[in-house]
Amino acid sequence: MSGAYRFCPQCGSELVLRDAGGLARPTCPAEDCGFVLWDNPVPVVAALVEYDGRVLLARNVAWPEKSFGLVTGFLERDEAPEQAVAREVAEELGLVATAVTLIGLYPFTQKNQLLIAYHVAAEGRIVLNEELAEVRLIELERLKAWDFGTGFAVRDWLLVRVAG
Repeated sequence: MSGAYRFCPQCGSELVLRDAGGLARPTCPAEDCGFVLWDNPVPVVAALVEYDGRVLLARNVAWPEKSFGLVTGFLERDEAPEQAVAREVAEELGLVATAVTLIGLYPFTQKNQLLIAYHVAAEGRIVLNEELAEVRLIELERLKAWDFGTGFAVRDWLLVRVAG
């Protein structure tokens, strides 16, 4: 059964797996309730930040040393994804986005997220917030994709750069 719910948050009955929308989903068996745990993926923006002719990779404070990735953050209510990614770059890095271009959409099933990845050209002075431990600036020709999460966006961006 899906993660956080074992009991119905509306009536307290124990949830059971039933077909809902073509998939087995935790559902309340009480006839007068009707609760279904849809457990839809959460939208997350990811920024492949190009800064001073290089790509910026960041290490979150919760990650092991030598683990770097793209800057990511949650989409907020009433916020367009393009605004969200520019906001995340400003909040986490202190940089101003000068151009934001969609790379693609990537399911990240391990975290039940949909990654909305953008190439973000940015300028200013890097000032890390409390979420980030450090950043690395990677020369474009040395950038390599990884085979999970935001690494697929890096792969696709690199493919477009080489072809274009």
